[in-house]
Amino acid sequence: MNIRTNPGKLRGFEKHVKVENVSRRSILKGLGIAGSFVLAAPVMTRQAFAAYETGAGKMPHGVVVDPRVFVAIAPDGIVTIVAHRSEMGTGVRTSLPLIVAEEMEADWSRVHVQQAHGDEVKFGNQDTDGSRSTRHYLIPMRQIGASARSMLEAAAAKKWGVPVTEVKAQNHEVVHSASGRKVGFGELAADAAKQSVPSIEGLKLKDPKDFRYLGKGQVSIVDLHDITTGKAHYGADIRLPGLKYAVIARPPVTGGKLKSFDDSAAMKIPGVEKVMEVKGWPWPSKFQPLGGVAVIARNTGAAIKGRDQLKIVWDDGANAKYDSVTYRASLEEAARKPGPVVRKEGDVDAALKSADKVITGEYYLPHLAHVSMEPPVAVADVKGDKAQIWAPVQSPGGTREDVAKTLGIPEDNVTVNVTLLGGGFGRKSKCDFALEAALLSKELGAPVKVQWTREDDVHNGFLHTVSVERIEAGLDKSGKVTAWRHRSVAPTIASTFAAGANHEAAFELGMGLVDMPFEIANIQCENPEAAAFTRIGWFRSVSNIPRAFAVQSMVAEIAQATGRDPKDMLLELIGSPRIVKLDSVKDLWNYGEPYDSYPIDTARLRKVVELVAEKGEWGRSVPKGHGLGIAVHRSFVSYIATIVEVAIDDKGKFTVPRVDTAIDCGTYVNPERIHSQIEGAAIMGLSLAKYGEITFKDGKVQQSNFDDFPVIRMDESPAITNVHIVPPGPDTPPSGVGEPGVPPFAPALINAIFAATGKRIRALPIGKQLET
Repeated sequence: MNIRTNPGKLRGFEKHVKVENVSRRSILKGLGIAGSFVLAAPVMTRQAFAAYETGAGKMPHGVVVDPRVFVAIAPDGIVTIVAHRSEMGTGVRTSLPLIVAEEMEADWSRVHVQQAHGDEVKFGNQDTDGSRSTRHYLIPMRQIGASARSMLEAAAAKKWGVPVTEVKAQNHEVVHSASGRKVGFGELAADAAKQSVPSIEGLKLKDPKDFRYLGKGQVSIVDLHDITTGKAHYGADIRLPGLKYAVIARPPVTGGKLKSFDDSAAMKIPGVEKVMEVKGWPWPSKFQPLGGVAVIARNTGAAIKGRDQLKIVWDDGANAKYDSVTYRASLEEAARKPGPVVRKEGDVDAALKSADKVITGEYYLPHLAHVSMEPPVAVADVKGDKAQIWAPVQSPGGTREDVAKTLGIPEDNVTVNVTLLGGGFGRKSKCDFALEAALLSKELGAPVKVQWTREDDVHNGFLHTVSVERIEAGLDKSGKVTAWRHRSVAPTIASTFAAGANHEAAFELGMGLVDMPFEIANIQCENPEAAAFTRIGWFRSVSNIPRAFAVQSMVAEIAQATGRDPKDMLLELIGSPRIVKLDSVKDLWNYGEPYDSYPIDTARLRKVVELVAEKGEWGRSVPKGHGLGIAVHRSFVSYIATIVEVAIDDKGKFTVPRVDTAIDCGTYVNPERIHSQIEGAAIMGLSLAKYGEITFKDGKVQQSNFDDFPVIRMDESPAITNVHIVPPGPDTPPSGVGEPGVPPFAPALINAIFAATGKRIRALPIGKQLET
């Protein structure tokens, strides 16, 4: 815990919570309290903390639990809490500090949030992805708050000369109940900072029944005022003295190289100052720049006009023949042949041969682009062996590490300042745009902003993988499913890191393939080979999107073939309440979490189906041309079920009047953010299902902007999205919220379309498949 001696910067806080970037050293400064005493988070027992083990410690740099790193108190009582994760709409910059404030008994109206720079030694892991922030940091943030509270109470007890057991922190004060004495946090700050940080084992966490903020949904996000008044700072808003503006012409084919360029016309554009080659790395090369030609100008507009005038000759390289039509055919061919077995229970071949009926479904999803509203952008200022970066990055610690390696300078000499992210969806976990800015700044000896256009974003991003999912289900004479074979064929994200990665990695297989929870006697999952010909990267919900689409579509197809209600068919396949055993799966991916803490619990899966069926009025009477569809999926260790109502006119145009989603995400912090994320997932899920498709011809992306890679507009969005949160049990750990809402949406929509029209769609996007 730190003492802030200059509270002047915090004036006006009472109007709204302020958010600023934390400097490299300020949070550890104080009245002689600077230091690096870090408490590593231990494995905690339920008996000691009503807690649970997570995979947080296995993340790069693990977890730091130290109030002196995360908490500062000014003499005027303002409490500053550091947010070490990136804000991209999930509310994490509010939720994590709110946990600390709750536990230390701080008054939220007197809390100031500071955004951490990239430093994983100091702050612990900072990767804002995988829907991990709350599930990994609920207990550590509570421990930080409890430590600060304990230090404040110890300081008050010493001040009054009474046992510490007689004092208690309450709403920004410490109270001695016997005498009625009270003292504010600001008055205690200097003495509290001199107290020893208590041991983890000795901490007493608040009883949840005493929570004032957590789980109540009464706190708005700290960025709301600045976002709605236009004062919020995103990556493109950064200005520095002497700033140069750059855009880059990158190879149109992944792995391509620059052969030559003519910049004579570009240099005639007013404002253009320089044209230069940008270093590229051979593909695959993780997040290193693709290379190309940079146009440096006095403003971004001039740089773009200059780039338009470049005459460039590219060597397109080995991926120049990549074509979406022929590649899809190759994936389908692979899916129809045996592949490496990644899960095997029983004898699927024998069960399929003896089945009374075999139903086969083959499902296709194309590449998808992130197209976050804010395209990639970064500012870099490199001077000698020191670098400053300003960027909307999801992994500030990882960006710091990569900038240092790319420039060949010590990591301690790199500062990554995190701005608000105008959307991320996994794209901004990859820091290639920040590396481009750093390389140009080093070369020019001046600060440089690299701005990507929407076309750059679509042409040169890291795409969601293309996929063919083939499922064969064998049924006996009674209609019971006795066999299930699922082949998944898709280029892997691992191909971005290493050549020759032609099979999906364990973490991809564990997203709806090998972890499929149905109670079927004979199950076999296979993963045939698929080579990558473009950059593949994380995308919101990742491989859960194609898997949920395939599995939940197949459930509805089985229901139709057997004359069953789709909801009843789904519950029958989920089967009895149990913990799913997956002994046949090697290297089971469970989102990085211990299976003991986060097992596949079919009771919870059944519960969200039953809840959404109740709240969404499954089976209700709907007008002609309307249909209801249902789907469920477990991802990021949460359980989500969705019902979509669709309305289709006589020309095949459709709208979505209503969506109902039930979510079991365990213990939660801010229900308002859960509603927001599920509502956003419905919009994104509908957009992807209706329009989402990136195609290739001659190795080049065929789409460019929202005219040919559209996203749904306001009048196309679901008219009503109802969110139903399952109340957590007392020992239920938190799980993901940001990503799990997307996967069940598309299959629920497709199943609703079938209910309305009798037409089964097995390839996305829907596009014009319904139009007559």
